[in-house]
Amino acid sequence: MTINASVARLALAQALSGANSTVVYATGAIIGNMLSPRPELATLPISLFVVGMALSTLPVGMLARRFGRPAAFLAGNVCGVLVGLLAALALVNRSFALFCFAMLFGGAYAAVVLTFRFAAAECVGPEERPRALSLVLAGGVAAGVVGPQLVSATMNLWPPHAYAVTYLASAAVAVLAALVLRGVRFQVRTAGPRTDSGRPVREILRQPQLLVAMLCGVVSYMMMNFMMTSAPLAMELCGIPRLYSNYGIEMHVIAMYAPSFFTGRLIARFGAPAIVLAGLALTGMAALAGLSGMTVHHFWIALVLLGVGWNFGFLGASAMVLTCHRPEEGPRVQSLNDFVVFGAMVVGSFVSGSLLAAFGWAMVSSLILPPVVVAAAALLWLQRTSVEPSRQV
Repeated sequence: MTINASVARLALAQALSGANSTVVYATGAIIGNMLSPRPELATLPISLFVVGMALSTLPVGMLARRFGRPAAFLAGNVCGVLVGLLAALALVNRSFALFCFAMLFGGAYAAVVLTFRFAAAECVGPEERPRALSLVLAGGVAAGVVGPQLVSATMNLWPPHAYAVTYLASAAVAVLAALVLRGVRFQVRTAGPRTDSGRPVREILRQPQLLVAMLCGVVSYMMMNFMMTSAPLAMELCGIPRLYSNYGIEMHVIAMYAPSFFTGRLIARFGAPAIVLAGLALTGMAALAGLSGMTVHHFWIALVLLGVGWNFGFLGASAMVLTCHRPEEGPRVQSLNDFVVFGAMVVGSFVSGSLLAAFGWAMVSSLILPPVVVAAAALLWLQRTSVEPSRQV
């Protein structure tokens, strides 16, 4: 079977555009520590990146519905160029405020990149959609390599202004991604607005399974962001060279996306709640790895476990959400779920910097365990009080 050209372009765009997010995660806290007036504000840039992503999720969807996906893609690439240029300017002028402002555009770009996998389903026939989604996810794996390697190759090219060339390069990558996306052709159009005959949101939110699914999604994503945000800075504070922290983020992002090729089959075989529990357990193991030592290998092991834990926990929770609404209710419920998850990520990324500055890496790692236990307990309670919850509609 030949690979659809548009799907191949989306996979390549995922690798290029996703690399920009990886650059932010690999450098945001370090640059924040370099530029911020107070150490506890070091992770504020990444927090604002997540704010930009959360605030842009709904507008990106509306833009795509009204003007088509190419318009949304173009808007995202413009934001990708802006984040690169503004961040480089901030580094040259040592402006913490400007760097933080640039991160809002980075988050908006990331919100557009999140739609690539859904766009792939509109480029092929129904029988080819699973393979199309897998190919775009493969681009996410590549992004985990491209981003850190871009940082390593460019971070010291302009010695007076570390990372300035990195962000200029990321702007160029956004332009390249825009050129790749120009060739995408869709077989179907996204349906326009239609009358919604679904249940009221309050009634939908009364479902215990939806509430537990949202809780597990929040914990999986928030704890991943909480630990990953401060890991590069923690490694630098331990005297570990930045090159090794770049490798750590590279392995983390690959661990986030690589399991996606078989996570769906695991969910189909064992049920979403079981996979979420496995993800929460892996996240807890990442916290224990962080508590067990502060060598480069401890950091790397923690980041890999954290990535796989996020994949199982978040995708499993998303699968649970899909069983809690009728087809006509999908956009509202999914948007609400994403907004809650990304909003929680803001808290996690900001608080982690303050805790790291005040109490150290051990405190950051230890605080992951209580939310994981709460989410796991809620999921076990749900399983005991319902029959096959992951299969109910």
